[in-house]
Amino acid sequence: MLATEDYPLGEILSSSSSSTGTRDSDCGNGADLETTTSSSGYESDSDLVALKISILGDCQIGKTTFVIKYVGDEEEKRSLQMKGLNLMDKTFHIKGARIAFRIWDVGGDRRSLDQVPIACKDAVAILYMFDLTSRCTLNNVVGWYEEARKWNQTAIPILIGTKFDDFVQLPPDIQWTIITQARAYARAMKATLFFSSATHNINVNKIFKFIMAKLFNLPWTPQRNLTIGEPIIDF
Repeated sequence: MLATEDYPLGEILSSSSSSTGTRDSDCGNGADLETTTSSSGYESDSDLVALKISILGDCQIGKTTFVIKYVGDEEEKRSLQMKGLNLMDKTFHIKGARIAFRIWDVGGDRRSLDQVPIACKDAVAILYMFDLTSRCTLNNVVGWYEEARKWNQTAIPILIGTKFDDFVQLPPDIQWTIITQARAYARAMKATLFFSSATHNINVNKIFKFIMAKLFNLPWTPQRNLTIGEPIIDF
């Protein structure tokens, strides 16, 4: 089991860069829950309840791949793309209601910062993502968090480390360092932490199931996992 000390948010913010400028050179834009899913393609529907989820993080960390793994390839073809923003949705039925997760995937470069206000406003959850194999992308989460909080202070915060399949190939001491830092950040943000892999579909659906359970007060919580070599879940 891992242990980490508490890091005050102010200390983290003061010791990390709050800038969300350009990070990479080439940016591309327990109990089961009773749900069924379908793709709705953004059509207007009077009986559909749309819930907005925003995704923030640096370039080339796997945000869009993560979303496509969840919504499916067909929905990706119907996605709405704008400058610095990619919109996809997934519709499901729960407790007799039709619910759509409208997912706003914000680009990770400086030009995309203008999209953060509209992406975060009225979001029910904000996913802060970083590449587990690139510590600088974890450091930059602080800047994304600061920017998002300007526009939304009530959304469910979730911190997600991507590319877990590559992360487990790193030396154990490096894994330990990143795990410790990620847990400290999540605690300061009052966020649930998930390590994931879109390639191997690790914790992708579970993250959205967690959001559903939180929003609709469903009797389901993920199992905490702090074992090195396994996908971390901490809350």
